[in-house]
Amino acid sequence: MGKPAADEKILSHNDVVLRRSDLDILSGPYYLNDRIIEFYFSYLSSSHVSQDILLVPPSIAFWILNCPDVTYLKDFVEPLKLPEKKLIIFPVNNNEDVNLAEGGSHWSLVVYERNANVFVHHDSSGGMNKMQAKQLFSTIVGFIGGSTLASNANYQECVDSPQQTNGYDCGVYVIAIARAICCWYESIEHKDTDGMWFSVVEEQVTPPSVSQMRTEILHLIRDLMKKK
Repeated sequence: MGKPAADEKILSHNDVVLRRSDLDILSGPYYLNDRIIEFYFSYLSSSHVSQDILLVPPSIAFWILNCPDVTYLKDFVEPLKLPEKKLIIFPVNNNEDVNLAEGGSHWSLVVYERNANVFVHHDSSGGMNKMQAKQLFSTIVGFIGGSTLASNANYQECVDSPQQTNGYDCGVYVIAIARAICCWYESIEHKDTDGMWFSVVEEQVTPPSVSQMRTEILHLIRDLMKKK
């Protein structure tokens, strides 16, 4: 007996497998799952992003956040080469049950910028994931490395982070903000200033652009499917 249509594999891209149900999620007003976020992060990493940038897959960020014993993390995070990265982007989910796949009800983003030595939390729903973001910061800060200064990194909430206007677009905001920050990092303006990415995010991430991004990702997936 064949698999249900929703479980049908439609694309394998950089080891990320997408299924028919993922297209349905993107087409409708639905909460994004781990696979879609991991797919887009992987696409950004392979297509547009400097080697100085690390976009951490949701599954790895989840384990860092929920690992019961930090001493187990050293071998786990070592392949990420965190001390070599200038910009590290973590998706944060409020699922606290390590046995529940696709759990949680909200996505946000934590970004580490090495020059400023700061972790910034972008939350599109008024700081709903503040507790999880702070936990991720305190767990990972000791592994950032590169200098003794890195372990003394600061944490801040981005109070002007773009806010969603519905209850389901948080994952799209995570993707849109991550893309805007990557564009900022790779821009000429970034090289000539000590400023941060906040104004770029404010300009590029708006309710209309976020809504359009669902369509952009759908078109991207379909284009990649045609090339397979």
